[in-house]
Amino acid sequence: MWRSVLGLIGLLTLALGQPVASSSPRPMQTPAHDTTTTQSISLPLFASLERLARLVDISYCIGSTGVSKPFRCVSWCSEFPTLSLVTTWNTGILLSDSCGYIAVDHGTQDNDMSAGSSPKGSSQGSIIVAFRGTYSLANTVIDLSTIPQTYIPYPSPDHGGKKPGKPEHECTNCTVHMGFLESWNNARKLVLPELETLRAQYPSYPIHLVGHSLGGSVACLAALEMKVSLGWNGIVVTTFGEPRVGNYQLSRFVDEMFDLDGDTGLEERSYRRVTHTSDPVPLLPLDEWGYRPHAGEIFISKKDLSPSETDVYLCVGDDDPSCSAGDDGSTQDKVRRLDYEVESAEIGGAVETSGIPTRFKLWELLFAHRDYFWRLGLCVPGGDPANWPQKGYDEQGSDEL
Repeated sequence: MWRSVLGLIGLLTLALGQPVASSSPRPMQTPAHDTTTTQSISLPLFASLERLARLVDISYCIGSTGVSKPFRCVSWCSEFPTLSLVTTWNTGILLSDSCGYIAVDHGTQDNDMSAGSSPKGSSQGSIIVAFRGTYSLANTVIDLSTIPQTYIPYPSPDHGGKKPGKPEHECTNCTVHMGFLESWNNARKLVLPELETLRAQYPSYPIHLVGHSLGGSVACLAALEMKVSLGWNGIVVTTFGEPRVGNYQLSRFVDEMFDLDGDTGLEERSYRRVTHTSDPVPLLPLDEWGYRPHAGEIFISKKDLSPSETDVYLCVGDDDPSCSAGDDGSTQDKVRRLDYEVESAEIGGAVETSGIPTRFKLWELLFAHRDYFWRLGLCVPGGDPANWPQKGYDEQGSDEL
């Protein structure tokens, strides 16, 4: 309790304790999205991400109304007739509130398809692991202030590891957010045995890890263990609003393990870190606390729902100034602002705050942090009631998850 209060005070102190560049208010000038180093995504990738966002939203039913077999819930489950639920887990608040589900997507087949073609509506089978974010918005932010600890992606046999010795790849001088690692450690004993069984049953199915917010950071750590420690292939990760998991060395380790370096083949990356303009969580924990983002970013530049494929951009590197890093102006090159300004301008009788770096806009936890194609985290019929008229995008022709 007291640690949470102190963490919140620390964030606000950093936000309000910066020098004010001007004593008189002036309107904030927010430049349009810089497309000189990015490109918008294709419609098939857009459809895939939109679909995965709905699968993540379903995970918020766990701990409330629930998800049951074959694949039923009060949210989007009826939209996925090819999925069958395997299991759910909920470690509860005392065990870092790790929740999620595992399902098998049996895909669809078109008997008339010619070799090498990908007809409308067809998809390969896959194993889905969805990690839920936390219901406590305060904890989502305040827990970001915990002290990093040394990261070792290969637990010893005494701590649940199954392979003796070290793997081929090591994470040198890596540190990780203690709360995120604890959340994965509490979930792994429930998740990994199920996945081992499913891999034996469906050897050709890739494993898709998806997560929102805290669930995104847990998905990251889960993917690293599966790929590095267990040596599993066919791991694909898609996160929405993922916070920074560890230090610079850990972010580089993620880049190396998932081949995220370079500026080619961006749509084919096996790790997609989806961010949204004005969402503070991907910019936390702070640089000042030693945390850094990894690459694989896909940036939603449109403020309000619902975006189109022309509003979503492929980003290059760990801190692409055309994406969320430039949206905040908190990267080392300070592409937007050199000073943190707190200003206000009265417009039409309403007071509008401007100049506040995105990473300190804690009220956006209710909006931008949840607005990933849909407003996530509600677990109500059809998702967010404001979006009930909106149709899904599967019919557009996605050939992947």
